[in-house]
Amino acid sequence: MAKMNPVVHFEIPAVDKNRMSDFYSKVFGWKTQIMGPEFGDYVVVQTTESDEKTRRPLTPGAINGGFFPRTEGHSTPTVVISVDDIQEAMKKVEEAGGKIAGGEKLGVPDDIPGIGLYIAVVDTEGNKVALLQPSPQM
Repeated sequence: MAKMNPVVHFEIPAVDKNRMSDFYSKVFGWKTQIMGPEFGDYVVVQTTESDEKTRRPLTPGAINGGFFPRTEGHSTPTVVISVDDIQEAMKKVEEAGGKIAGGEKLGVPDDIPGIGLYIAVVDTEGNKVALLQPSPQM
């Protein structure tokens, strides 16, 4: 049986990051950390207790996520799938009929310090998902 790649993160677009953070904190008890412009105004979302060093959830099967600024071309939630080799996964996406949407540079994964290599792809039905090759944990 082929190795299954798990969903490890989610991202939801926001028009008002403060309002969005407040909503999810009040309704679900999630913790949020609003990042500044140097991090693209991203909001880190913790839905479950996580390891302080690795930032990975302590509860098996649980995932954390983030909120990003909604833009015209980036306005739907995204699931992030963990892969061992992002280049190989990108090749498989294209071989199966999907497309590489890209990061900051089309077709080139973004290197997110302490997190890993990240790139958006589009499946055969037009849905955007993302691939993440996690950084090795120390």
